[in-house]
Amino acid sequence: MDNKQKLKSNRDFRKTYDKGRSFANKYLVIFFVKNNLENNRIGIAVTKKIGKSVVRNKIRRRIREAYRLNSGKVKQGYDIIFLSRANAKEVGYNEIESALLHLLKLAGLLKKGD
Repeated sequence: MDNKQKLKSNRDFRKTYDKGRSFANKYLVIFFVKNNLENNRIGIAVTKKIGKSVVRNKIRRRIREAYRLNSGKVKQGYDIIFLSRANAKEVGYNEIESALLHLLKLAGLLKKGD
């Protein structure tokens, strides 16, 4: 994921949180809003409540990889934030990927036929 595809500024995160829609499941929460660009920008937030930096970075890597492998199935033109929940630290990659796809489907961000 190159830098053009990342949400970085606090203003972009605030806009997505405030004006966007959200859905949640057991492991993740998704916030999303249209961005009027031709590509998606992704932000991943993992709070300190989850654990020390090693644990937080492991969860962040799993979410990033799950999105990367499934990015071809996602509609373009959105700012998307994935927020991890405390339960995410006890599960493996497959559960994170399944939760991510479930949220994208709930949000209507998956392309038709996928």
